[in-house]
Amino acid sequence: MKYDVSTILKVKDQDVRVIRIDGREYISLTDLARYVDSEEPRLPIRDWMRNKEVIKFLGLWEIINNQNFNRGEFAPFKNEAGSNDFKMSPQKWIKNTNAIGMISKSGRYDSGTFAVSDIAFEFASWLSPEFKLYLIQEFQRLKRNEAYQNKIEWNANRLLSKANYLIHTEAVKNYIIPELTDKQIKFVYAEEADVLNVALFGMTAKEWRDKNPGLADKGNIRDYTDLLHLIILSNLENINAKLIEMNLSQSERLVSLNKTAREQMNLLKNSKSYEELNNHNFNSVDSDIIKINE
Repeated sequence: MKYDVSTILKVKDQDVRVIRIDGREYISLTDLARYVDSEEPRLPIRDWMRNKEVIKFLGLWEIINNQNFNRGEFAPFKNEAGSNDFKMSPQKWIKNTNAIGMISKSGRYDSGTFAVSDIAFEFASWLSPEFKLYLIQEFQRLKRNEAYQNKIEWNANRLLSKANYLIHTEAVKNYIIPELTDKQIKFVYAEEADVLNVALFGMTAKEWRDKNPGLADKGNIRDYTDLLHLIILSNLENINAKLIEMNLSQSERLVSLNKTAREQMNLLKNSKSYEELNNHNFNSVDSDIIKINE
């Protein structure tokens, strides 16, 4: 499972990982459990999940937030919870009930059990009311922290989400801006977006879809291009708006935009600024409030 952003909170000198998936933060229950059992953190989690009130709370959270929650599997868990022979683990809970409030990850650096803040706070309260208050305080500071919010915005932005991985396709696979043909210049494009597409990529959105049917179901030409083309595209959008205000015809704008695209490509592709942006790592954000996973 891939996550958008990874951060580490400091809670009473305890490192607590936070990952963001699909716009929702998940706090590491494994790290929280190390507050009371540093060697076997899975044990406090399992002990907590044996509690009847905990199972009822987890179920209620899923009922409210998860339309695919398996209530049929939840019912016997709720009835059996609290008994001496009742055993529950995060993996079993997730698998049997199709829960989304808790996730279990395996891996060398990011393994463990994570849960949404509502659930994580309940677990922290069970561990120690004092520890819970410190956790809430640090989590709220994280949410207010500008560096963290900027990190989310960078990740959410389609342009910067491709900064570390240039996707090459048959449609757009090198740093060459095609020169326009007479036919392209004279053609009247129904969509302004296609004016930009032709100026930068040498083809309309439909032409790209026709050439790349396997990719078209998952995105468009702009989704499958690289960072450099996207930077130029952003510039062309602003320039095109100005050219429209100047009442230039579509063909005149197309020629001007294509020329500008080729000029910017030559300037940017070997520039130090572009190289730094292309090598940007979202985990480089740091502050006195959050510590980022390396």
